[in-house]
Amino acid sequence: MAATLIRQCLLLVFIIVSSAISPAFAVSLKRRKTLKIIKEINRDGPYVGLITVYSPEENAFFATKAFQHDPKHPFVDFAGRRFRIGKIYREKVIYVRCGIGLINAAAATQQMVDLFDIIGVVHFGIAGNANGSLNIGDVTIPKQFVNTGLWDWLRPNGTLYSSDFAHLDIGNYNVPKGDGVSLLGRIGYMTEQFYSQAGEPNTAQPLVWLNTTRHWLDVAANLKVRI
Repeated sequence: MAATLIRQCLLLVFIIVSSAISPAFAVSLKRRKTLKIIKEINRDGPYVGLITVYSPEENAFFATKAFQHDPKHPFVDFAGRRFRIGKIYREKVIYVRCGIGLINAAAATQQMVDLFDIIGVVHFGIAGNANGSLNIGDVTIPKQFVNTGLWDWLRPNGTLYSSDFAHLDIGNYNVPKGDGVSLLGRIGYMTEQFYSQAGEPNTAQPLVWLNTTRHWLDVAANLKVRI
């Protein structure tokens, strides 16, 4: 009786362990298969990387019918994203939709350059323009840019943090103007933590405006494709 009970317990343990291991093993096999396909794709490289943000941009891109999928490997799914392999006329390209937000843009770009043989990346899509002399297709590089996505939400008359470089008092925009204090308080905009090769290791530099150079425009101008 005791021996039978022990065998049943061991069988139950084996089933539980097998159930836990099998999904992980399947994921590992799938990942290895995907990496093998990526290796085959890179043999036909290099490629120009193309990135849009969200569905309306992607739909407009596909509606042009300029993008032709690769007949053997039309796409590769990796880490939740679909990388599409193909050509725009004679140029070999890999396209991905990154998703909204700076983190998604950075992650998708990093995945693309890490996985594939990429000679350059073009982010394209909807953009605002306050300069009437610029047209669709023009290449522009700003002299400076700033990330205003880092901020603290403070109580009314709350003390700003030392890392805040600017603030917005929501009460200043009450309607009628000056009618009481807004319970939404104020917003303090934080400096970026910037790590540079020229700086001290593991030491962030506070940064508001990031300056660019003429070299950025030269790099963009020299990224030529035959279309």
